[in-house]
Amino acid sequence: MNIVVYPGTFDPITNGHFDLIERAARMFDRIVVAVAESPGKQPALDIDTRIALIEEVVDGLDNVEVVGFSCLLTELLDQQGARIILRGLRAVSDFEYELQLANMNRAQAPHVESLFLTPAVENSYISATIVREIARLGGDISKLVHPRVADALRARYHAPQNSG
Repeated sequence: MNIVVYPGTFDPITNGHFDLIERAARMFDRIVVAVAESPGKQPALDIDTRIALIEEVVDGLDNVEVVGFSCLLTELLDQQGARIILRGLRAVSDFEYELQLANMNRAQAPHVESLFLTPAVENSYISATIVREIARLGGDISKLVHPRVADALRARYHAPQNSG
């Protein structure tokens, strides 16, 4: 079976992420969307929420599975029986960091390969960081994320605060 792991924080999953998942679903037998716990990044959404949102977004893609992880990525690949890591490249600025990660993963697990996909042009400017900032400031993110994700971010940033 040809299995690829698409790791990330997915805080939140964006239309750019979904674009890559959907395209990978046509290329691989099984796609494992691996949601990193990433407490050091202090995610806006907890890991259970991120996993649930991704499951909703990818509903209908039968060969996609969503898992959370807090171990080394190479350990997760071994657990999943995968040898390929999928990563997205939006711009040249992403390349240097992604190359470092790919080389580090290869140093730890020489049998692992990294595959890079670029998003569709209409998604090339979208980043989770920018989406979070727009949502935090009350802007319209409806063209950047799935409607359920937009709802979750509105709830996260604009829920009435308890004063008790």
